[in-house]
Amino acid sequence: MSPATRPGLTTAAGLATLERALVVLIAVHSLVVGLFLVFATDWGARFGGFPSPVPLFFPRQAGAFHFVVAAIYLVEYLHHRGVGLLVMTKSIAVVFLFLTVLLDSVPWVVPLSGVGDGLMAVAVALLRRARGLPLLGPGPWARP
Repeated sequence: MSPATRPGLTTAAGLATLERALVVLIAVHSLVVGLFLVFATDWGARFGGFPSPVPLFFPRQAGAFHFVVAAIYLVEYLHHRGVGLLVMTKSIAVVFLFLTVLLDSVPWVVPLSGVGDGLMAVAVALLRRARGLPLLGPGPWARP
């Protein structure tokens, strides 16, 4: 098989595989962030540059939110073949995080999180565009 005909990431199947892997990795990232917020609340806050949070309820609630969005990313992608909610959630996070940076004195983890969320949203949107598919998925009329 010559290099020109060898399957790779530029083929439709390769792009679909890359997109699936990226969505799963983003969901795993959200799950891990949620686990740290729920089970390593104090340590995670201090590692990120925040003082020890009291009460712990609110950061733990943010952890539960991360579990919800991780599940939404996977359900949307695996059941509906879409990424619209992932891109929308990450975009909202970017706006929130950078507004927070502009309006308040925050530690390093906040702008870094904004950059990370932005890169995730852009990567997924670009892959979706390269595949010629809408963010919300091909729709109920498409064949599986």
